[in-house]
Amino acid sequence: MAAEIAGEMPEWLRPPAAGYTADDVDRLQQLPPHTELLCGSLVFSVRQTIFHAGTVSWLDRQLADQVPEGWEVWWQMGLKIDSRNRPEPDLMVVDSRVGSGPGQTFWLPQDVVLVVEVVEEGEAEWDREIKPRKYAAAGIRHFWRIECEQGRPVAHTYELDAASGQYVPSGTFQERLTVRRPFPFTATLDRPHRGRQVSVPGTAE
Repeated sequence: MAAEIAGEMPEWLRPPAAGYTADDVDRLQQLPPHTELLCGSLVFSVRQTIFHAGTVSWLDRQLADQVPEGWEVWWQMGLKIDSRNRPEPDLMVVDSRVGSGPGQTFWLPQDVVLVVEVVEEGEAEWDREIKPRKYAAAGIRHFWRIECEQGRPVAHTYELDAASGQYVPSGTFQERLTVRRPFPFTATLDRPHRGRQVSVPGTAE
């Protein structure tokens, strides 16, 4: 009976001795959506909150409206740092001139100028400590971390210090996020986690 149960297990439940590789994320077809790879181990997403979903959607729209020509915004796509690390940042600003076509499933660090993580409580250690170290080691110049503090978003921005190879704080923003690097950007931090407002047929505008 035990053998029968083992035979029905998905392949990803039996990790190789050396851990998984970044290419395995594409190869293992039964993986849950948005599976990440960190230090050779598969990491599965926690259930998404309204704050996380709404803030990512809001920031995606704001960035897309303000990125300069030659850059574009992607959300929840893989970032292949090396053979043992393939996280999936909430948002990335990437060079629009690169890419391998519509079947592409990940970006490379040299193509990314900004990575954004909106912190979920169940993934806080990844978003605050582990992922930023990986992004900095990969040479990505800018990192933003968005926290939910007293029900409102607070943006913490970082820039890569070339000498140390680590991120150093460049600002904390509670009401309005305004930066000059990696490109001029400004957005009001006013309950961006609210859903989109739409008109319902038969109701007043």
